[in-house]
Amino acid sequence: MSNSSSFKEFLLQAFADTRQLQLLHFWLFLGIYLAALLGNGIIITAIACDHRLHTPMYFFLLNLSLLDLGTISTTVPKSMANSLCNTRAISYWECAAQVFHFTFLFSTEYSVLTVMAYDRYVAICRPLHYGTIMSSRACVKMAAAAWASGFLYGLLHTATTFSIPLCQGNVVEQFFCEIPQILKLSCSHAYLREVGALVLTLCLVFGCFIFIVLSYVQIFTAVLRIPSEQGRHKAFSMCLPHLAVVSLCVSTAMFAYLKPPSLSSPALDLVVAVLYAVVPPTVNPLIYSMRNKELKDALKKLVQLLLLQQQ
Repeated sequence: MSNSSSFKEFLLQAFADTRQLQLLHFWLFLGIYLAALLGNGIIITAIACDHRLHTPMYFFLLNLSLLDLGTISTTVPKSMANSLCNTRAISYWECAAQVFHFTFLFSTEYSVLTVMAYDRYVAICRPLHYGTIMSSRACVKMAAAAWASGFLYGLLHTATTFSIPLCQGNVVEQFFCEIPQILKLSCSHAYLREVGALVLTLCLVFGCFIFIVLSYVQIFTAVLRIPSEQGRHKAFSMCLPHLAVVSLCVSTAMFAYLKPPSLSSPALDLVVAVLYAVVPPTVNPLIYSMRNKELKDALKKLVQLLLLQQQ
């Protein structure tokens, strides 16, 4: 990834100029980060330790929690360290690593969410064939395909972005190395290669989104045909958390990358980046555990086991 630029570091956007607000930002992000680590860590531990949760739905949820941990760990710790040390600098290679890991993990998460929509569709619309279609081997293959495609996307975008000569300075107007903000630093017309890669990605993202929407149209059609109210409630409780996570992920990311330039401002871009890069990994564990009785029971069992070990 050669680059004709002479500088060896980027300057990230600071959340605040005064020392008091910088420390406030540090403590706020520290609380959010610890909440994300705790929530996702508990879900991973509960699924791994409880054999009743060794099903396709929870296997993909475990993958989602791992991705959430990776995503928030890519952006938040560096921003916290900069606020604590009163600096804005990030090295060229740290920035490249941040772009790769964030793109890799975020695109993999979206692929996993698409696979989870298919899992819910098979469970509700084709229950008699669920064990055959969603076998352990098939689930591992789908998860591996999601991780592999995310890795390739991350590699593609990182290589393309950092092969572009940068002529507009080294100030990135974001709290982490975000591709659209780096492209603003590129030389005239040199960014078209990365724009082509982004357009290809958007087409694939839109295709996955249409697949998720069509899956849920068929899911809700099937659910409404269920005669018992208890059956409908159980089906909705299985699907609504996933639908909420998809909506949060897609809406914030689409607004961040597709909003018109007239709406763009440093403050708004900063808020939107927090909404799609920091908030989902933190609230996803809460969304999935709120109405999930099996997961709640597993968490209670895990807490009781920990308390017994301490006595």
